[in-house]
Amino acid sequence: MKVNVYWMILRTRFRASYRIGGYGWKHRNMSMKQAPSNSPSGTTTTSAWDLSPAEFDFRSDTLTTPTRSMLAALESINLGDEVYSECTTTQSLESRIASLLGKSSALFVLSGTMGNQLALRSLLVQPPHSILLDSRSHVQLYEAGGIASLSQAVTVPVVPSNGKYLQLEDVQKHAILGSDIHFAPTRVVSLENTIGGVIMPVEEVRRIGEWARGEGIKVHLDGARLWNACSVPEPSAELLGEYSKHVDSVSVCFSKSLGAPVGSCIAGDERMIANARRMRKAVGGGIRQAGVLTAMARVAVEEVFFGGKLSQANAFAKILAEKWAALGGGFTLPVDTNMLLLDLEGRGIDDEIWKGAIEEGGVIIWGDRIVCHYQNSPSAVERAKKVMEIACKAADERRRAGGPKKECGRREKKAGERTYGQSN
Repeated sequence: MKVNVYWMILRTRFRASYRIGGYGWKHRNMSMKQAPSNSPSGTTTTSAWDLSPAEFDFRSDTLTTPTRSMLAALESINLGDEVYSECTTTQSLESRIASLLGKSSALFVLSGTMGNQLALRSLLVQPPHSILLDSRSHVQLYEAGGIASLSQAVTVPVVPSNGKYLQLEDVQKHAILGSDIHFAPTRVVSLENTIGGVIMPVEEVRRIGEWARGEGIKVHLDGARLWNACSVPEPSAELLGEYSKHVDSVSVCFSKSLGAPVGSCIAGDERMIANARRMRKAVGGGIRQAGVLTAMARVAVEEVFFGGKLSQANAFAKILAEKWAALGGGFTLPVDTNMLLLDLEGRGIDDEIWKGAIEEGGVIIWGDRIVCHYQNSPSAVERAKKVMEIACKAADERRRAGGPKKECGRREKKAGERTYGQSN
């Protein structure tokens, strides 16, 4: 009976339509091809297991969906209770991730947000304490204030001096050391790789890690897209371990670009992971038959990362970057992996033009950000290139006609209004 419930949950997950805001949403169903699947009645139906509904969706790599090989993995899972540490499927995944990251222990969690928050809480002892981090980081902006509520910590957001990623000099300048009672001392430095699609070099992580260790400061790495950073030009397990050995804890995500339905892992030493396991239970993250999820995550790691499919996503981004540059467009950040942040305003493209181009092109894009993933197709990339052409042509025609210039790349917002996944 319980297995049937899981099947119902999974079916609901994959049949749900996307209701998140973003330009081009109405093209989603129009864009999907028909994938053959034999039903009991002998008719042909569309199956999301065979063809991802995210093929023409460039909003985020979180929209990747599980594959038929992930579904097939469920036939051989262990249905032990993971809260009681009886799920061998989950234990196998955790051991694999710990080994890849060069850590003694790892823990499966339900989301990247949960992983980051549990890791940070487990590295801290008691207030007063502060966490130094990139001002654009996910843990600072997009995790519902979890640092304040779960860790009672002050954050020290730092704008990278190079505009791309934190350097040791940034950390040293803003870290709070000493015993002055007016300040909350820095106890953790939280890094993110990739951030905005930009790769933080392993040498910079090493420099920060070595300095922090000398000052008694812990380092956490939000590696939700570390898989992408370690897939340039090809997947490298060695590079995964190299990044991880310079930090005390690291999180990696299975449900972003890897396409698993749910979950992340955090890795660290045994004491840190034991603390995280207890805190996971406290926030409702204990999972019974977790093997239903971790079997799919394991397939995602082996087939998508080690199968080189993230290199394909990175290649799609490079193709689009070359097209945008050829059309005279610029970028607000370098295109190192699978993400493009377009300077729409610099190209004279306003919200009306961009929205119209996306609708006409038949893809889904969020604002000025384009995120490629391995379930996009060459056809989808061609459509995205067409969007760029349409928008640039319209902007050029308006400029020649002397038309009014409007706010570029985004709809009008109230002061202080924020939208997840888009530049503000």
